[in-house]
Formats: sequence, C-alpha cells, structure tokens
Amino acid sequence: MDFDEFTSTIQHRLELPGTGEAVRAIRATLSTLGERLPAGHAADLAASLPIEIKWYLTGAVHEHGQRFDWSAFLDRVSEIEQTDRAEAAHHSRIVVDLVSTIVPDSDFRQLRNALPEGQDDENWRKLFEVVDAGGWDAVEGGDA
Repeated sequence: MDFDEFTSTIQHRLELPGTGEAVRAIRATLSTLGERLPAGHAADLAASLPIEIKWYLTGAVHEHGQRFDWSAFLDRVSEIEQTDRAEAAHHSRIVVDLVSTIVPDSDFRQLRNALPEGQDDENWRKLFEVVDAGGWDAVEGGDA
C-alpha cells in the first residue's frame, strides 16, 4: 500500500472532505503513538508502512517512550487534529485498524503489548476496538 492509497482509505472510512483532513488524522494518531512507544517499537511498527506515513511514528517524534494514559493520548490527538476527543478516539481506532492490516502480526502485537492494560490504563483497549471487532469490514460492512 502506498501513501495515496493509505490516505484515500482513511479519507473514505472517516468520510472526510479532503486528503488534508485524512493526513491530519493519520499524523495526529501515529505521531502521538510514536511518542508513547519506545523508539525501537515505533520503528518496527513503521517499517511496513509507506515512507511518508512511517515518518509520523519515527522522524516526527522528538521523544519516544513517554508515559501517558489514554486520556492524555486523546488530548494530544485532538489538539493536533483540531477536533474533539470523541472524534479523535474514533479516528485513531480507524487509523490503527488500517495499520493492523499492513504491518506484520508480530509488530502489531508489540504495539499492543507496549500499551499497559493494568487497572489504571485499561482504557488503552479502546484504541483496538475496531481491530478486536474483526476490523473495518466487520464493523462497517465497508469495503476500502
């Protein structure tokens, strides 16, 4: 999958008016995940993505391995994307679902394992709701 296909898929799935909005949703989600993940995990996850998308997880991040919870993740994504937290959460789930279809299972498991699921941080599971429900096709009956 190349950059144009990735962004157009996100634009379609999120029903966004233009490519710019799709890129902003992708950048907001992946750069924030890149900040949360250790550098090596971010690089592994990014390796199979289009180079322009890969950059959001790696090159755009100044400090990997930051410790923040789901609520702070949503705050950061919504600020970058310039949207509310509910929309940021929905957009992040859709971006992560598409990423899950591109990257190797081992790299995606590494992403999941890097996000805590203890009592205080069990909300991270919300990021994977679309993936856990069977992916975009199962949830929306859609076809990218």
